[in-house]
Amino acid sequence: MQAKYISYPETQAFSAIVLDYISGKAQLNSFYKYKPGFEGFAEAIKNRNFKGDRTILTTVIKQQYAGLDTTELVHEHINLLADGRTFTITTGHQLNIFTGPLYFIYKIVTAINLAKELKQQFPDYNFVPVYWMATEDHDFEEINHVKIEDKMLTWAKAAAGATGRLNVADIAETLLAYKGYLGISENGLKFSELVDKAYTSHEKLSDATRDLVNALFGKYGLVCIDADEHLLKKQFADIVAADITSEQSFKLINESSSKLEELGYKPQVNPREINFFYMIDGVRERIVAEHGIYQVMNSPIRFTEDELKKEISDFPERFSPNVVMRPVYQEVILPNLAYIGGGAEVTYWLQLKANFDHYGVDFPVLLLRNSAMVVDQRSEARMHILGISPKEIFQKSESLKNGWIKSHVNLQLTLGDEERAINAIFDQIKLNAYKIDKTLSQSADAAKTKALKLISRLEKKMLSAEKRKHSTSLAQIDHLKEKLFPTGVLQERVLNIAPMIVLYGDDFIAALVDHFKPLDHQFTVLFA
Repeated sequence: MQAKYISYPETQAFSAIVLDYISGKAQLNSFYKYKPGFEGFAEAIKNRNFKGDRTILTTVIKQQYAGLDTTELVHEHINLLADGRTFTITTGHQLNIFTGPLYFIYKIVTAINLAKELKQQFPDYNFVPVYWMATEDHDFEEINHVKIEDKMLTWAKAAAGATGRLNVADIAETLLAYKGYLGISENGLKFSELVDKAYTSHEKLSDATRDLVNALFGKYGLVCIDADEHLLKKQFADIVAADITSEQSFKLINESSSKLEELGYKPQVNPREINFFYMIDGVRERIVAEHGIYQVMNSPIRFTEDELKKEISDFPERFSPNVVMRPVYQEVILPNLAYIGGGAEVTYWLQLKANFDHYGVDFPVLLLRNSAMVVDQRSEARMHILGISPKEIFQKSESLKNGWIKSHVNLQLTLGDEERAINAIFDQIKLNAYKIDKTLSQSADAAKTKALKLISRLEKKMLSAEKRKHSTSLAQIDHLKEKLFPTGVLQERVLNIAPMIVLYGDDFIAALVDHFKPLDHQFTVLFA
């Protein structure tokens, strides 16, 4: 595959706050700690004060990998986590079935490539790419489906509690349909075996996901971690107790959100007074405080403050952070240097720095993941025939078609010169009318407005008439947009890896690894 790069603003697909962040706008400086570049990483390495237990970390991860066939590089990276010179480069995502949308894959490749770049830049240190498995998330409806081209496959299940603990025994029908799409080609059969093994060799969704992700990325040394563990939560217990009883994160994050709103940005998340769930098998419910009693919603479970603190101390694994406290938990238990996320994640991390500062937890380098669009050979040929560049393809369909007509027709389809002439004529008429009677100037303005509207309508009619002459080419533009922007959004937000694997096999991920540049802050267009 060949790659071309365009700036993020030219894609028209990213929010103002994300674009301002990656461009280094000064007004956002107080919402993060390090700039996302080598200079920022040098500072982060120097200042990182990891207080977690590396021995516990490596022990837990080794237990999670027990019985899983993985590479020597993964084992090496797990062992390196015990070394004080080792840092993690982390990305996280929900446990979408069959890896979900393509940006799940892009996140991981960004982490892998960033770890490699940092090792080259700072050879005295080690950098381990990590996939943080969002095993405690309970939004099953967000992960139970996958789109393959124009077909949606859904895992129909009555699910409750943490998704990582869900039993995958009843995914068989959905798995069969997925494998059916993969077909009988060499690439399809190879990937089908990996998927089948992952979902039939394990009981829990977390273990199935680890198996599949390991099969795809083990050769690159990616380490998966499931933080739904007693020994890991124990290190976070003091912050859990302090935050629930003081509601500090609620106050601090709201203050940061208000400051961002004053700057014209829209916050991504809203904190609650208590940002933790109570979690046992089949249950993950919010904790609320009522008259000094801590109540687990939709259950009879209640605690006084002293009982709550004892429960946290004895069973920290029963307390699950929500979206605003999970990042703090991550940085407590991992020797982490960078977090890689999508646009929405970058936005809500910018709301969190004050909370990190309050709890004395280091804020990592925040990095926007790589984004990409894969242009298949047929689409590339169509772009070439139509004379559409990678930058132009990101335009709205109507703008793209109007631009194509204007650039491919040897007729004057715009009446800009005529509009300027009419403006000049009516300005002179207005001046002459004013000399006769001051009130006539308003009539002159009204006549000019009417004339300009007529010109504008005529221009649109001329363009529409020319479009009818080129209906075939314009239909091809529509087909091209539908292919590259399914449902009108970036390909990576909708499509699964399956069609890419069927078409390109292992070369697909290899191409991403070859072409993704985490610190360049550009959108990647890949031509097959």
